[in-house]
Formats: sequence, structure tokens, C-alpha cells
Amino acid sequence: MTDRPLTGQVALVSGATRGGGRGTAVQLGAAGATVYVTGRSTAAARSPMNRPETIEETAELVTAAGGHGIAVPTDHLDIAQVAELTARIDREQGGRLDILVNNVWGGDPLTVWDKPLWEQPLDTGLSLQRQAVHTHIITSWHVLPLLVARRRGLVVEVTDGTADQGYRGTFFYDLAKSSVIRTAQAQAGDLRPYGVTAVALTPGFLRSEAMLDHFGVTEDTWRDGIAKDPYFAMSETPVYLGRTVVALAADPQVSRWTGQSLATWGLAKEYGFTDADGSRPDWGGYYGASLREGGAVPEDYR
Repeated sequence: MTDRPLTGQVALVSGATRGGGRGTAVQLGAAGATVYVTGRSTAAARSPMNRPETIEETAELVTAAGGHGIAVPTDHLDIAQVAELTARIDREQGGRLDILVNNVWGGDPLTVWDKPLWEQPLDTGLSLQRQAVHTHIITSWHVLPLLVARRRGLVVEVTDGTADQGYRGTFFYDLAKSSVIRTAQAQAGDLRPYGVTAVALTPGFLRSEAMLDHFGVTEDTWRDGIAKDPYFAMSETPVYLGRTVVALAADPQVSRWTGQSLATWGLAKEYGFTDADGSRPDWGGYYGASLREGGAVPEDYR
């Protein structure tokens, strides 16, 4: 793989304000792509997430990495906004779009833990489905014709967990994340005749900005958070997710993955890339060993 294998390609990363979306957008930029980054947090106003990161900052990071970042404020539940976003990409790029990364989430404030379905607020649970699943469907409905017209491209549905994972611990969260996997599988079926690949992709324990804040650490001091949660020792940066998407997008045989539920740790071994610190976190291997045997050593899985 060359240092800039995606030079000339055009990508859209929805939900790119922070976390895995930002990490993916920046790595696509580092690989040479023009990247449209969308989200609700802008320099002018914060989203309901009330976080300080903005899509303008993400676009600047994409450009600084060597790509071309274009920030487009978009609420992906607003059909008119997504239609205008698609029209803008079509207009500015002459109909070209090579990569769609459906990464909208924003469900943390809507997730209720430690309560069964019937004890959770129904309106909150349904809002979570709209925010985490309907946004992906709305975006794909509008954007996929750009990929289909060129009979090539990659769709990545970012989720949490793989298709063979058990219950994620709370009904509406589990339903949302599982639905995104099925969304990728269904899109793969529709897109296969047109040469477009669709996959679901999960990171491991993602060390996002919000997660760092939760543990009261920075990226430089993140290991201090292990005292609060031993599993944090296996966390990975958003760079790892971004490099996974780049590896897929640069693979001329990427269609072999279509319809599959993939993970950063598996594809890192397949393609040979590492996280930002040069390690190769194997969240799946470590977590599985911990459940089977207990006492798994994190260093054996990085």
C-alpha cells in the first residue's frame, strides 16, 4: 500500500465531529482523500451532546493530515438537509463519491442501563432508534445512487460489536447496534450487482474524547484510567478505526468482505496496520480470553 492510496477519492463521513468519526475522517485525509465531514456540533452552536468538538475542527485536521476536509453541518434525521448534502457532493465532485462511512450515533444520553425493556422510557428508546438507525437509512437512501452510478465504492456501517455477539446489556442500545449490522448486510445484498461493497465495522474499547473525559485522563495519561476499569488497558484510539477504513478502501479485492460484520482487531492482523502507538490491540481476543479463563494479560493482546 502506498502512503496516499486514496488520492483523488471522495469520502463522506457522517457523525465526524469527534471519536471514531473524526479519527476515520482524518485517516482518510492522510491517505489523500477529499472528505466531507458532517455533524450537528459546529463553531456556531453545540448539539444536544453538548461537547466542545466541532465539524470545522475535524475538517481542519483532515486538511492538515494531507487531504481536503469539507465541513457540512447536517442533522441526518432531517431529510431535507441530507438531500442538500448529497446534491452538494454531486455538484462539487462531478457526481463522484467513493466511500460512505455511516457513523452517526449520538445515543449516549438516550441509553438507559441496568433496567429491562419495560422499565425504560419508551419515548427515549424510540428516539435512540431514530438517532442511531434511521439516520443511517436516510443517509444511505440519498447517497447510495452516487456510488451505484459509478458501479464502485465502499459503504461502512460503524457499530458496536459483531454479528455473533450476545446481548449488549440493555434493550434499545442492543437493538440499535444490531440493526446497524443488519443494515450493512441488507445494503450489501442490494449493492452487490452494482459493484459496491457494504460492511459493518466495530472498534474495540474506543478511547474517544468523551471516554477520556469519563476516566478523567488525557491521551498522554490514559493508562491512569486502568485503575478505574481494567478493561481500559485494551482500549484503542480513533486512529485504529480510521486505519481500518483506509485499509478496506484501498483494497482492490474489498468485495470479498461485502455483507460481513468486521472488527478493527481482525482487520489489523489481515492488513498489517497498527494503532497510533504502534501496538495492535486485539480487543476481541482479550475479552474472549477474559471470559473463558479470567486473568488475561493485556500486554499479550496488544
